Amino acid sequence: MNKTTNWQLQGSYFEACNCATSCPCIWLQPPSEGNCKLLVAWHIESGHYDGQSLDGLNVALACYSPGTMIEGNWQAALYVDERADDAQFEAIMQIFSGQQGGHPALLMSLVSEVLGAKKVKIDYQIQDNRRQLIIPGIAQAEIEGIKGIKGGDATIDNPPLCVVTSHPAVVARSSNYQYQDYDKVWKFTERNGFYSPFTYQP
Repeated sequence: MNKTTNWQLQGSYFEACNCATSCPCIWLQPPSEGNCKLLVAWHIESGHYDGQSLDGLNVALACYSPGTMIEGNWQAALYVDERADDAQFEAIMQIFSGQQGGHPALLMSLVSEVLGAKKVKIDYQIQDNRRQLIIPGIAQAEIEGIKGIKGGDATIDNPPLCVVTSHPAVVARSSNYQYQDYDKVWKFTERNGFYSPFTYQP
């Protein structure tokens, strides 16, 4: 692995999948429906890779797992903000393909087939406890955080498997989740979601 220590990303992330809330996959259990159809989005508030700024860019990843997620065999498709120039696109590819270590490398070790990577328009929106992603013609997801019994957000911290390890995840539920690209067509409502800040580094 060609690692570099000179990269870091910070920002906001959220995900939606077809599992019941809260997703059993993070506890290393089989998905609610036998497979997992996952869409993850990141907004990079501040980030750099070997001196290359990645501030303000969005990234999304669609994954299909045919069974228990920790067992691997995922298919994955990566989407990079169309505003990224060639150097920024390459930097994001290096990080999110897992070639530069850190938590992305652990996640990508579970991927057996990369369906593709492309630049697209990505609209990432935050409003209070709601998160929204729109990739025109490809994906749309909206989730809303769930309140805890003591008030505030219901959260999960340090499960055995998760997209973000740096912060507790707010448990959420989708009001809409659609994805259509490659050979995948998914459409769900009232399913699992998570969101939180994130920090990735080697």
